[in-house]
Amino acid sequence: MIRVKICGNVTLKDTMAAVEAGADAVGFVFHARSPRVVSPKAVAAIVSHLPPLVTAVGVFVNEKPDVVRQIMSDCGLAYAQLHGEESPQYCAELRFPVLKGIRVRSREDLAMLVSYRVKAILLDAYVEGVAGGTGTTFDWELAVEAKAWGPIILAGGLTPDNVVEAISRVQPYGVDVSSGVEAAPGVKDHAKVRAFVESVKCWGA
Repeated sequence: MIRVKICGNVTLKDTMAAVEAGADAVGFVFHARSPRVVSPKAVAAIVSHLPPLVTAVGVFVNEKPDVVRQIMSDCGLAYAQLHGEESPQYCAELRFPVLKGIRVRSREDLAMLVSYRVKAILLDAYVEGVAGGTGTTFDWELAVEAKAWGPIILAGGLTPDNVVEAISRVQPYGVDVSSGVEAAPGVKDHAKVRAFVESVKCWGA
């Protein structure tokens, strides 16, 4: 079964809509430049309402390790998704399970994967000056090649309309969506969230 992560949650209402739709994981962005940035205090309150077996993920971009550790602990987060230029050493020393985000431009970007010893690699589209959540796709054939490394989470421009094609071509460990299920930046469209999760869960059934 392909796992589904709904990222960029800002409110309890939107987070619980993802949970009720059947999402396996929910993500919270702590990057100040993101339109989906949310405070640790707000996330801690949201996470306290999550039911068992739903994974809470914190998204960070080039943040100091001590800050990441503090937020992860304070908020009760299970995984740190690192979406900047964090090195393999940074990931290894974080002391929390890591999902390493890689923004893909070409096959050359896959060469760095061999250096990382993390739980999964999240592949996203490269857009100059933007860490993620751009709604842009990349060449999914590169994601297929990246599976030789290990568990791959596919992100970048996924929507309820294209996610079935994406998973049919890539068959990743999981998929991650943010802008593709929004009514506006940071505001989830609950109907799109339900449609996205249903499409993934019904694939191959």
